[in-house]
Amino acid sequence: MLPLRITAYTMTSCLGRGRAPTLAALVARRSGLAPCDFETVDLDTWVGEVSGVDDVRLDDALARFDCRNNRLAELGLVQDRFDVAVRDAIARHGPDRVGVFLGTSTSGILQTELAYRERRSLLDAGADEATPLPRWFHYPETHNTYSLADYVSHRFGIEGPAVTISAACASSAKVFGNASRMIAAGLVDAAIVGGVDSLCLTTLYGFRSLELVSSKPARPYGSDRDGLSIGEAAAFALLERADAAAGGPSVVGVGESSDAHHMSSPHPEGLGARTAMENALRSAGLTPSDIDYINLHGTATPNNDAAEDRAVFGLFGDGVPVSSTKGATGHTLGAAGGVEAVISLLALEAGLVPAGVNTTTLDPALHSDYRLANERRPLRHVLSNSFGFGGANCSVVFAR
Repeated sequence: MLPLRITAYTMTSCLGRGRAPTLAALVARRSGLAPCDFETVDLDTWVGEVSGVDDVRLDDALARFDCRNNRLAELGLVQDRFDVAVRDAIARHGPDRVGVFLGTSTSGILQTELAYRERRSLLDAGADEATPLPRWFHYPETHNTYSLADYVSHRFGIEGPAVTISAACASSAKVFGNASRMIAAGLVDAAIVGGVDSLCLTTLYGFRSLELVSSKPARPYGSDRDGLSIGEAAAFALLERADAAAGGPSVVGVGESSDAHHMSSPHPEGLGARTAMENALRSAGLTPSDIDYINLHGTATPNNDAAEDRAVFGLFGDGVPVSSTKGATGHTLGAAGGVEAVISLLALEAGLVPAGVNTTTLDPALHSDYRLANERRPLRHVLSNSFGFGGANCSVVFAR
């Protein structure tokens, strides 16, 4: 693939709003996870909740899009002057030459939960069974997966292609591939990519029913790891043709695969993960020895970490440092690929191999070079892994 310049990028998560607080948290090895007290949830687990989301107000003209997911998107868009960079790109290329490619898994499903909760209270108070959902509920602009890309397009007046990718936890990594193909085909000259996922009861109780959440902060690669911590986040990057800006980081390779091994478990040997990484390297014209750091998918569930380690160690050996930053941010599901893309870019910019946090003792059965302490060193190429339910896999290579 042709290298694409990343002319702006930002993320908002439980670590903070924007690049600076995120990098400061990584340098300090600080986690943003806290005991769960979200909404009416009654679970013994830790989450990565973003503060202040419910204080965000959308423009009156976009009120029909109002839900936690789009409020989180709006909060993320205004950090690091990302919205200004988008408007500048629109001015350079035209509104019809900018695309929107964003990932999410649950979109605004909390809005539907709230709507059914209100209806339930009316029924309990004696309302007729034919009572409809409340009039303030707008399914197409909130719960609908496309809501996210639709909101961002309307917010900026973008007229180019707008797509939401919902491929579980690989969603906002796969958008880099979609955007690069659209630009290579000459359909757009710039693209907003990234992802947003917000907390909801369906996610928290759903992962609990799968016995995948931990009662402690997530501990990727740890000998005592027993599950993930759910988080929420918004992450965005602006991609443009390499000749559209001087300098800056770039995305140079994207690799995808589908192992279709199981609905919620990876192939035990990590075959799909390895294929995605091999395809990313091939796309970038690189070899394993060219990668200076790998940001793992690293969910802290026993099976996922073991399968990913087999894939990484089988391809790279122990010659490249690796870590998972989900102990800091939580697993942000459909936003995870975008979040870890931004963290990879921060690592490149700062010359930082960020340590995994919360993990104290590594699992001796895992063999990759997992780092428990930060290291400062020049980085040229960083590989970021995102692997989702149903065998949706994506690896992205970023370069200085």
